[in-house]
Amino acid sequence: MAKGKRKVPDINSSSTADIAFLLLIFFLITTSMDTDRGLARRLPPPPEQDQKNDDSDKVKERNVMTVFLNMNDQLMCSGEYVNIDQLRDKAKEFIANPYNDESKPEKHAKDIPFFGTMQITEKHVVSLRCDRGSSYKAYLAVQNELVAAYNELRDELAQEKWGKSYMALDEDQQKAIRDIYPQKISEAEPKKYGDKK
Repeated sequence: MAKGKRKVPDINSSSTADIAFLLLIFFLITTSMDTDRGLARRLPPPPEQDQKNDDSDKVKERNVMTVFLNMNDQLMCSGEYVNIDQLRDKAKEFIANPYNDESKPEKHAKDIPFFGTMQITEKHVVSLRCDRGSSYKAYLAVQNELVAAYNELRDELAQEKWGKSYMALDEDQQKAIRDIYPQKISEAEPKKYGDKK
């Protein structure tokens, strides 16, 4: 008697889609994804419609500290070359203007909650310009030093007034210190300063 051909049984593929979906979920849950981090900056409020564009709001030269990072990662602050280690102290001195120096931001009286009337440099601006050829590492180092200058000034004032760090204060106290030392960092669009083309 002749044997008949044996039929090979088909593989049941009805659950293949379920298995693929479970594997996808497993890998999504177990892998970590790098998240891009940015620099925290608060944009100025938009101008009001009835606001007139007058020259009284123009920033005086003494109120601006220019920081320039060239394509060789050399740092210039207010016209003189400095190391990255010196930038924080120069920025703190500029922002606070403790001796009311004529070449640093002008001070005016303002009533601040918890502090009363204080002389502050509210109109100061730290202007940062970078060459397109400067390294990202140097750019971030400059940003960190400028933000650290504000943070140190705020911490010092909080310690002096309440004996706590700035971050340990409540929201009203933090706002009062921000009114004294508002963070004003202006960034210009990077340009290729080295080329003459």
